[in-house]
Amino acid sequence: MEPQTLFYIIIAIIVLDFVIDKILDALNAMHFNDPVPESLQDVFDEEEYRRSQRYKKTRYKFGLLSSSFSTAVLLAFLFADGVDYVDGIARSISDNAIVVGLIFFGIIMLASDILSMPFSYYSTFVIEEKFGFNKTTKKTFFLDKLKGWGMMIVLGGGILALIIWFYQFAGEDFWWYAWILVAVFSIFLNMFYARLIVPLFNKQTPLEEGSLRKKIETYAHKEGFNLEKIFVIDGSKRSTKANAYFSGFGNEKRVTLYDTLINDLEEDEIVAVLAHEVGHYKKNHIIINLIISILTTGFTLWLLSLFVGNPLLSEALGVEQPGFHIGLIAFGILYSPISEVTGIIMNYLSRKFEYQADNFAKKTFRGEPLVSGLKKLSKNSLSNLTPHPAYVFVHYSHPPLYKRFRNLSS
Repeated sequence: MEPQTLFYIIIAIIVLDFVIDKILDALNAMHFNDPVPESLQDVFDEEEYRRSQRYKKTRYKFGLLSSSFSTAVLLAFLFADGVDYVDGIARSISDNAIVVGLIFFGIIMLASDILSMPFSYYSTFVIEEKFGFNKTTKKTFFLDKLKGWGMMIVLGGGILALIIWFYQFAGEDFWWYAWILVAVFSIFLNMFYARLIVPLFNKQTPLEEGSLRKKIETYAHKEGFNLEKIFVIDGSKRSTKANAYFSGFGNEKRVTLYDTLINDLEEDEIVAVLAHEVGHYKKNHIIINLIISILTTGFTLWLLSLFVGNPLLSEALGVEQPGFHIGLIAFGILYSPISEVTGIIMNYLSRKFEYQADNFAKKTFRGEPLVSGLKKLSKNSLSNLTPHPAYVFVHYSHPPLYKRFRNLSS
């Protein structure tokens, strides 16, 4: 295959991915004005529903603009031999493969983030502000950016440096070492995410003694679920939207409630939401997802090892001197169709797991408070109650609310 042919295959993949994504978005937008399902008539009153429609349409138009800009910039970068230009800058600073790779990706990631920052700013301080969701201050917004860059440099840079080092001494067999590294890191991050990462961005405090804590502990004890660490996170410092999640394993296992969740839901509804999360643990969904993620990573790294050293990848992007970092960029784009397929499969599996967790909550607690809690969360976040089935199939990790209601009511 000629390098130019591979280059146009890369361009075609980027364009096709964009077109398919925009078609799905458009199909979904066509259903914004659909009548609300009978079972969800009580989620919005007439004025609230009109507000939710305005919010969905605003986010759709903004998403179309931002994704079009990102795709146009990427295509312009590739057609203008931007990869070769950035590679030249990196190689002018050092001839060490690890340093060159770190500088190369550092420039690209930083430039990408800076270009996307106005869109992120507008999304937060105009759209989310307009619809009453935003609680983020400008100081918090920019501090989050700086902290994100710091994590990208320390964690992302550290892992990338090790992978390039593995490639230097192991050649095509580097993927074994990289796989072990990523697997260990993934398990470690799952274990200590709440202890090490969350405090960089949010304040966590133990849930105070009272009726809510007592109800949670009573339910957990009844189900033989050891749950001593119950924390409240100050999610309201950024948004009015609510959430709750479990994290960690063994002694690091904890439940975290957003303060907005505590304010929005009744105590029984909160316990029902947590019963759903306990269902994920009892059904081993956390472990299954982690294992699948590790296996998928191994497959991806193995596939990468077959192609990353091929000079054709570098030549296709206009770079004469092959390098691991150039091969990684080309492979990442070429692999994206496979990534889309695995993403669809994972979303399908995730939706199945959500039904199972809902059923667990219904069986071990009650279905009614879970339904009412989900309705309140949908109302307060102006959720789309009428998504297009194709959009759900590709993008949704959770079933639409009307399907969850139907399942819980059966």
